[in-house]
Amino acid sequence: MKNNDNLFYVCSLIEYIARKTTNRRCDVVKQMDGELQRIYDYADVFHCEPIEKVADDFIRKDHIVNGDYDNLSDCRYLVPDYWDIGEVFARLIEDCYKDVNVINGMKEVYGSWLADKILNFNSDLYYQSRDYIAACYKEGKMLLA
Repeated sequence: MKNNDNLFYVCSLIEYIARKTTNRRCDVVKQMDGELQRIYDYADVFHCEPIEKVADDFIRKDHIVNGDYDNLSDCRYLVPDYWDIGEVFARLIEDCYKDVNVINGMKEVYGSWLADKILNFNSDLYYQSRDYIAACYKEGKMLLA
């Protein structure tokens, strides 16, 4: 399941919505739970429209209200864009949940201890190798690089 384009799109959309509404990614996943499979199945269709419009549609449809989680304003360095972070999460899900339902894997990863560590853009974790990030996730702790 390497390079799953549909998963990449869903993860990028989650990142975009979370940034726009200042919510934790796990909260966005919970609020969109009923939509995730449909977005995943039809990502190629949703991708034809600007992500801003798709995000706005789901924010309204799923009644996603603004939260208070802002991991961007305290960032001392260049903030990676939502496509970059979507790719990090998609790869982690691909690497750890290739034999199970991808939506369940998505819920597990976004709800995990590692999600907030990846989203700390003052660290270098988000641009570490996919193998290292997956190994940390599987071990349940940060490994020495």
